Amino acid sequence: MKATATSPLTKTTFKAQALAHMRNVQATKRPLIIIDRGKPVLKVVPYAEDMEAELAKFRGLTLRYDDPLAPVGLDDWQLA
Repeated sequence: MKATATSPLTKTTFKAQALAHMRNVQATKRPLIIIDRGKPVLKVVPYAEDMEAELAKFRGLTLRYDDPLAPVGLDDWQLA
């Protein structure tokens, strides 16, 4: 069974087949969570050569963000 971000591996299982799991992360580009005694302790993520290029995908998606603490959508609610 291949582990995914939704199915974490125990550290013992990861240790036994670490190279295979790292290759899986590299191929699928999905992170892998390692657990110890039921708690997450490590996250293996694929390496990004150019982090700026990865972050550039998200630039320009927010058009305007004036007050992050202000309530939103108050006009969308209807009082009964």
